[in-house]
Amino acid sequence: MSGRAVEVSVVLPAYNEEATIEHTVETTLETLASFLPSGSFEVLVAEDGCDDRTPEIADRMAADDDRVRHFHSDERLGRGGALNHAFEAADGETLVYFDTDLATDMKHLEELVESVRSGEYDFATGSRWMPGEEASRPAKRDFASRGFNGLTRTFLRSDLRDHQCGFKAFDRAALFDVLAHVEDEHWFWDTEVLVRAQRKGYDIKEFAVDWTPKGDTKVDLVRDVFGMGSQILRCWWEFSVQPRITRRVSITAGIAMTLVAIVLMGEYLPLGQVLEHMQAADPMLVGLSALVYLVSWPLRGRRYKDILEELDYTETTGFLTGAIFISQTGNLVFPARLGDGVRAYVVKARRAIPYPTGFASLAVERVFDLLTITVLAGVVLVGLALTGVTSIAGLQSTIVGSPSAGGVGDSGQTAIYVAGGVGLAAILAVGVIVASARSDRNLVREVVSRMSNDSYAEYVARVIERFTGDVQTVAGNRSAFLTVGGSSLAIWTLDVITALLVLAAFDVSLPVVTMVAVGFFAVSVGNLAKVLPLSPGGIGLYEGAFTLLVAGLTPIGASVALAAAIVDHAVKNVVTLAGGVVSMLVLNVSLTEAVEQSKDAQVDAETAEPTDD
Repeated sequence: MSGRAVEVSVVLPAYNEEATIEHTVETTLETLASFLPSGSFEVLVAEDGCDDRTPEIADRMAADDDRVRHFHSDERLGRGGALNHAFEAADGETLVYFDTDLATDMKHLEELVESVRSGEYDFATGSRWMPGEEASRPAKRDFASRGFNGLTRTFLRSDLRDHQCGFKAFDRAALFDVLAHVEDEHWFWDTEVLVRAQRKGYDIKEFAVDWTPKGDTKVDLVRDVFGMGSQILRCWWEFSVQPRITRRVSITAGIAMTLVAIVLMGEYLPLGQVLEHMQAADPMLVGLSALVYLVSWPLRGRRYKDILEELDYTETTGFLTGAIFISQTGNLVFPARLGDGVRAYVVKARRAIPYPTGFASLAVERVFDLLTITVLAGVVLVGLALTGVTSIAGLQSTIVGSPSAGGVGDSGQTAIYVAGGVGLAAILAVGVIVASARSDRNLVREVVSRMSNDSYAEYVARVIERFTGDVQTVAGNRSAFLTVGGSSLAIWTLDVITALLVLAAFDVSLPVVTMVAVGFFAVSVGNLAKVLPLSPGGIGLYEGAFTLLVAGLTPIGASVALAAAIVDHAVKNVVTLAGGVVSMLVLNVSLTEAVEQSKDAQVDAETAEPTDD
């Protein structure tokens, strides 16, 4: 097409279209020629990693007709990725795309193209939901489409009726201005482009089209439920929530949540009894719990040292323990886990460890924490469920006995069985992740592919693979994997022992086996609740989960369980704060400066090119 004044570029995204692609290209060329000057248009086949004869056919058409161009990808890019690839290479100022099945009647192509080519609109899109359209669609497709577009209008404040109709035209400059911010490269691409275009103030024309579905349609679990739904939530968070989450708002919200929790506890729980229980707690056992928890911190430093050594950096356990103290203190003081990035700043500022390495090592540690907590909670869940089925007197009578005897009765037994199933699923999921990290086979991709064969499954698989990739950082070395895994188990076991000592300080009467089992479960779930960045240090989240589970699975009253949860969390937070203050003084680190620096550093680290180091 060199030497020609191409005005209009039509892109046809194609995946395994050997039966229809030739007819589609010919029909497109004929329709364009009916209203555009000769030489003013081109057709690009954006072939997206096909494994049939589509590439051969596209090559032949491109060789026979210089109005046709073929762009091949060796791997699946997704519809949005394939369109981006082809649009960048297109010559026209008016960029067009439509689905290769020609579901939209081609009589509308002139209106689509001329709406943008004339300069009247920046974007144009066909609509199957406007008055005047004729669209015969199966009930299941009709329901899904209405639901998706309704959610998009509600959450993303879009004025359009149909976002996913595969019949669109764009002004080149306007499209690339929008694409600079579009994150999705799959099926949600259409919607995100239109929503962002509206937010930027571009003129968009939506007009009714006659549309007939071609082929069978199937609900795809990964694409339709996980993919599209999660992308709506992502954009809603970015547009409506994230701009409002300033530091002042976060701190205010955290304080407000704590006050609301206190008010609600005063309304529904006997706070007077809680305070009485706290005053009656054995101070010797509470003090011993603090010492046990303190012992876990050098283990955290040693584990971090082992992780860094796998990344070719060696530091002392003492320094790294101090860095962890400071970062965890940041998480207690600031909401949204802003302290997580502080550690990367500390090791960079004091030991010149690069930011990407600091964040990567933090990710590895977090992965092992989550894996360990999940396994602990899952194992205990399964154990509780299995014990509840048997006739073993001790744990069964305590946990699944009649309500009058202090147990939770039939409903509690059913809940435990369900929880046991969830725990078993969690253990299996962790097993798949760890096995994938340890194996040459891509087990994660295999499992996801069985759920869906859509290109969105590729995206989901890559997200999970990044998680397993963090494990792979140390899993490649069997000795390091066992060392870091063993350290993680020891750290969280000491965390549970701390809670058990606090619980024992309240003079509860439970069999040792029951207390240990429920203690492991309650502490594990409580720590999982703290992963949600809803309050500084997870205050309120941990206590709520711990109280609910201890009071629900044992004869211990809610007031005693809450008192134990508050003291347990307080002991851990006091040890953390004390260690953080000492570490900041020794290492000469300002926490507020570290938080500010780490936020900028995280952005730089995420956009940095990978190195061989």
